Amino acid sequence: MLAAFYYNNHDVRIEEIPIPTIGEDEVLLKVMASGICGSDVIEWYRVPKAPRVLGHEATGIIYKVGSKVKKIKEGDRVFVSHHVPCNQCRYCQRGSHTACQTLHTTNYYPGGFAQYVRVPKINVEYGIYKLPDSMSYAEGTFIEPLACVSRGQRLANLKKDDTVLIIGSGISGILHVQLAKYKEVANIVVADINPYRLELAKKFGAHHTINAKENLPQKLKEANGGCLADQVVVCTGATSAAMSALDCVESGGVILYFAVPDPTVKLPLPINQFWRNEITIRTSYGAAPNDLDDSLRYLATGRLNVKAMITHKLPLSEAQEGFRLMAEAGNSLKVILEPNRE
Repeated sequence: MLAAFYYNNHDVRIEEIPIPTIGEDEVLLKVMASGICGSDVIEWYRVPKAPRVLGHEATGIIYKVGSKVKKIKEGDRVFVSHHVPCNQCRYCQRGSHTACQTLHTTNYYPGGFAQYVRVPKINVEYGIYKLPDSMSYAEGTFIEPLACVSRGQRLANLKKDDTVLIIGSGISGILHVQLAKYKEVANIVVADINPYRLELAKKFGAHHTINAKENLPQKLKEANGGCLADQVVVCTGATSAAMSALDCVESGGVILYFAVPDPTVKLPLPINQFWRNEITIRTSYGAAPNDLDDSLRYLATGRLNVKAMITHKLPLSEAQEGFRLMAEAGNSLKVILEPNRE
């Protein structure tokens, strides 16, 4: 079979490797679609572990089933979660599933940017979700990223009467916009430096957009009746965005770092000011099974227009082009690879 091996954003090689063999508790997935995540092009995060086959938003058809697998059958259309928790450790028992060490070490092989994927026993048990008949494989690739967004908004306790400022309008930012709109949040404001992305934010439901090169706190107040934001969601790893968020949150508000700068960056936190004004800083990483359930439910309603977010669908042979589009973040949004496109 063919697989796309990532070396860096400018070096993605299509190589031939054997189709994985499966054990009696495993399944083989024929990958029909796999989205390129924004995290896939963060080189400080990905290059140290290269070369490897990335792709963690895979949907497809169950191609083979181990003899002991009962709940899934050949031909089922599914999404498969790459990271799954043990559901038994203290973190899982306390609802912090994404802190579970099992979640951090589980994965399918070799990755979603391959024609076939071996799904281990624990992923079969806790990480396979059947797609509704009405949902395409491409739309199913949004299950994982939307689940991450859903978790973030739940942990930050986003409310209807909030003003939310979303900094960064890539895939995660637009999904935050759409989910906030679905929840009927009062005022959705988006900031970005890319005019194309700001237009997309308007298209998908933002009430106001701001060019982040301007005076962001001042422009935010102009869009919010003189107030800052009750919730600030940082959806870009740019240090400037992480810093700007500190100046854009209202007293009693929440900053959600959905994306973060590289590990060398240290933020100067105005802790005295935040203490006095009871400002909360929150982080959110990944998605737990309940978040994936919620995501599938949201998508099944048809009220989130993820189909319109897809700007490019490419065969596996054009994986390098897909990574270029994602890394440059120009006139593209959701880029999906189709490993078994005929």
